[in-house]
Amino acid sequence: MYLEHFGLREFPFSITPDTSFFFKSSGAQKALNTLLMALHMGEGFIKITGEVGTGKTLLCRKLINSLGKDYKVAYIFNPYREPLSLCLEVCKELGVRVPESQMENQYQVLQALAVRMLELNRSGKRVVICLDEAQAMPVATLETLRLLTNLESQKQRLAQIVIFGQPELDEKLNHPSIRQLKQRITYSYQLPTLAGNQFDAYIRHRLLAAGHADGQLFTSAALRTLRSHSKRVPRRINILAHKALLCAYGDSCPRVERRHVVAAVNDTEGSPGVASKQRWKALAVGLTLSLLMILVVGGIVIYNGLLAP
Repeated sequence: MYLEHFGLREFPFSITPDTSFFFKSSGAQKALNTLLMALHMGEGFIKITGEVGTGKTLLCRKLINSLGKDYKVAYIFNPYREPLSLCLEVCKELGVRVPESQMENQYQVLQALAVRMLELNRSGKRVVICLDEAQAMPVATLETLRLLTNLESQKQRLAQIVIFGQPELDEKLNHPSIRQLKQRITYSYQLPTLAGNQFDAYIRHRLLAAGHADGQLFTSAALRTLRSHSKRVPRRINILAHKALLCAYGDSCPRVERRHVVAAVNDTEGSPGVASKQRWKALAVGLTLSLLMILVVGGIVIYNGLLAP
C-alpha cells in the first residue's frame, strides 16, 4: 500500500476509533472536559449527542482511557437490547456472576448488580456505565437505566451513566413514559463538526500521529476541495483523505493534489460528484457552442423575416 511511499508508519485516516489519533478540536475537548467534570462531581446521568461521523465513539473511548484507577467502567457498545439483556451485559462488564437460575429475573439481576456496585464503592471505586449508539435503545430499556441510577449508598449514587447517541436520541427521550429519566440528565453536550479554522490542523495532526515527517502531504487546493466536500465531518474527512492518498500513490505523486481528492469524492457513495478541470472546460465549450448556434439560428430567422414580402 502507500505507507512506505509517503513515509507513514500506519494508516492516518482509518475510521477505526483509535484514541492515539484523538484530535483536541474545540468541540471534542469541551465535550471531554464536560464529561470529566460531571463524573468527578458524581452526577448520575450525562448525555452526548452528535451527527453520524462526528466522533462520538472515539470520544467515548478517550473518556474511558482518561479515567484513573478509581473508576470501574462498563462499556456497552451495542445497547439495542431488552431491559434484562442490558442488565446482564452490565453484570458481565462489572464482573458480576449471576446464577443461571436467576438470569430470567430482572429484579434479582438488579439486586446482584447493587451488591457488586456497593462492594466497588466501599473499595473506593466509582462505577461508570458508558453506552454508545444509545439512540437504538428501546424505550423500555432506557427506563431501565433510570433504575440503575436509583442504586445508592448513604452518600452517593452507586453508578454514573454516560450515553452517546445521534440526535434521534433526543426525540426518544421526549417519550412521556421516560420523562423521569430525562429529568435526571444533569449534563448534556452536542458534539459539533470541526470548526473551519481547525480543518487543516486536523489533517496535519493525523498525518503526524501516523509517522509522517511534517504532516504536509496535501496541497492547498487539495485541502480546500477536501474541506468543502467532507463538510468538516471527521469520518467523512477520513474516508475521502484515505482514498485521495490511494489515488496519489497510484499516480506515483509525492503529494495529494486536487485531482486526487476529486477522484476520491466521485468514487464515494453519497457524495455529490465533482467535475474535473477538463470536464468543466468541455462543459464551457459545449455551452459556448450552443449559445453561438442559438444566436446564428436566431439571426437567420430574423433576416429571413425581414426579406419576406
